[in-house]
Amino acid sequence: MKVLNINSYYYSSTVHKQLQRSLLEQQLDVFTYVPVSRGYVAREECQYENDEHVKKVECYNEVDRYVFHVKHIKILKNITKKIDVNKYGCLHAHSLFSNGYIAMKIKEKYGIPYIVAVRDTDVNTFFEKMIHLRSLGNKILKQADGIVFLSSSYRDKVINKYVKDKYKNTVLLKSHVIPNGISKFWLENISSLRIIESKVKIRLLHVGAVSKRKNVLATIKAIQILRKKGYDIRFTVVGKIADKEIYEEIIAYDFVKYVSPIPKEKLLKIYRENNIFIMPSITETFGLVYPEAMSQGLPVIYTRGQGFDGRFEEGEVGYNVDCFNYEEIAGRIQDIIINYDNISNNCIKNAHKFDWTKISQEYINLYSQIV
Repeated sequence: MKVLNINSYYYSSTVHKQLQRSLLEQQLDVFTYVPVSRGYVAREECQYENDEHVKKVECYNEVDRYVFHVKHIKILKNITKKIDVNKYGCLHAHSLFSNGYIAMKIKEKYGIPYIVAVRDTDVNTFFEKMIHLRSLGNKILKQADGIVFLSSSYRDKVINKYVKDKYKNTVLLKSHVIPNGISKFWLENISSLRIIESKVKIRLLHVGAVSKRKNVLATIKAIQILRKKGYDIRFTVVGKIADKEIYEEIIAYDFVKYVSPIPKEKLLKIYRENNIFIMPSITETFGLVYPEAMSQGLPVIYTRGQGFDGRFEEGEVGYNVDCFNYEEIAGRIQDIIINYDNISNNCIKNAHKFDWTKISQEYINLYSQIV
């Protein structure tokens, strides 16, 4: 079976290369087409060497991004010119609107089945803000042979809020929840059983950009509530500074320590120096840092209804929260402290669910079902 990935996000996150590598290791014949704008520069961590299994094509102008059909007609013309799509038995579109539209059009012309992934951008930008494209999103979902969500919370949100009533059951029946995986490094260095030495002196950790979307200020507010109750809370923030004003605000607090982005070998040490991982993002596709933290025995606090939510029962590896409710966030930190040893142990036991080998096999099974 030959699978063609259509993935305009390939150079924006390392998860795409990790999935492709794992599929290739399992002897799947997979190739990735990556349409980008002219002059596109990949993220620093995604600036890979040339790969015979990947074709990056600059096929539209930056301004084309603002007119959906102009951009995607250019991509569609390019992919059918550069790629012999008839060689492939299955298409995998790595986003609903941008990549899914291309897959749907290829299916209409060539009859090749496709699966489509639903990302944070699809939910919180296209569906929520681009009302004129909602019917198109429904059409792509209806014609898809399989639909992948990173969590059950995203699946439920999309179906309940955006899918037309007449399509809801059809979409649900062909929906699959498959998470992203984490680097082998974290599973090869998984933590041993952890205990919390003090119920009062607590070390919280955030690994992610200092930005409005990552919502680090909400954690600061929750910490202030707990410090007034007598807790000695220290908060480490690791990540790039995307919003300088927020950065200046958080480092003014004496209980905050900022660390610029560091290699995973050093990050491992920081995970192990802290007790609880907390990142109540306003929006989040998945958040690889949550399972990374789990692998080191850190209970996690994440946003209700966003990407990581729904993977586990409440209280099993941590808790979901309303990202704007500081009292609730503070309360959930206390809940974790009370049952720390049990939750931490659950995190370590469940981290293997994010092994790319297991996840890639789920995709192979899905490809086989639709071909």
